[in-house]
Amino acid sequence: MARFKDFSPKGVIPATLLAFNEDYSIDEAQSRKHLRDVATTRGLSAVTVNGHASEVHACSFDEQKRILDFSLDEVGDEIPLINGVFADGSHYAAEIAKMAEQAGASCLLVFPPQSMSMGGQLRPEMAVAHFKMIADATDLPMILFQYPMGSGLGYPFETLLKLFEEVPNIKAIKDWSNDGLLHERHTRVFQALPRHVTVLTTHSAWLMSSLTMGCEGLLSGAGSVIPDLQVELFEAVQAKDLARAEAVNDRIYPLSQAFYSPPFLDMHNRMKECLVMLGKLDKAVVRPPLMKLSDAELARLRSALTEAGLLGQGAFAHAAE
Repeated sequence: MARFKDFSPKGVIPATLLAFNEDYSIDEAQSRKHLRDVATTRGLSAVTVNGHASEVHACSFDEQKRILDFSLDEVGDEIPLINGVFADGSHYAAEIAKMAEQAGASCLLVFPPQSMSMGGQLRPEMAVAHFKMIADATDLPMILFQYPMGSGLGYPFETLLKLFEEVPNIKAIKDWSNDGLLHERHTRVFQALPRHVTVLTTHSAWLMSSLTMGCEGLLSGAGSVIPDLQVELFEAVQAKDLARAEAVNDRIYPLSQAFYSPPFLDMHNRMKECLVMLGKLDKAVVRPPLMKLSDAELARLRSALTEAGLLGQGAFAHAAE
């Protein structure tokens, strides 16, 4: 049962990383430490586990359950936890959703099934059936993960409206449409529906621009490294304090340029290395096919951290400070 009943996904929501040992097994102690570092940042509304940032694609069902269990044990009484639902089949997605609810998660982040990548956009009934099967398995609120349309996994605009109408568990979207025109349309239309649907941006490469369109929150893997800066930026935009927002964005800029440069798939690999440089993780091990970064890229990351003003000072702003 959810530990935070009636949770509404909005505000600043980091997606945390997962630490591994050299043999690729989960390093629970380091993962717990990282989770607590992030979760105790002032101004967060929730934390996401079992997402892209934690390499969920490389984790078994049992490992995902273990990750959620120790995450709830570490911070679950202090902040709502959102659990990712990463599955190609709807029955498997429903199984993950049921597990997450029973464990105590407060919300689900539902990834699009890779099985829909070869034309699923032309069959909206497939998306409806997928989400309905998950909703039949759980009462938890859901965040729909919207991918770019060019990926073959993005839901067309009219399909999204149909999903919102037929699956009331969907309370928000994590918008990675990667299209400024479409993103603004999502923000304006969905948040004005009779049944409000929150837009959480994950356009971390252009976060300030996205937030100024009116998003009511953000859900980002970069929050594993800079949750405090994301909170500051979100609060400044909400307060319409342009000068303050620009100052924070100037610090975020070198990191976003470093994290999201090609190849895009290395973004969370880079974030792990940054946490090592900041003394927040002991080592940056990723599961293959992800690979260790080059010395040249590590130097580039160190330079970005320095330019952002993070090296030589604490990376997180804790509520206790």
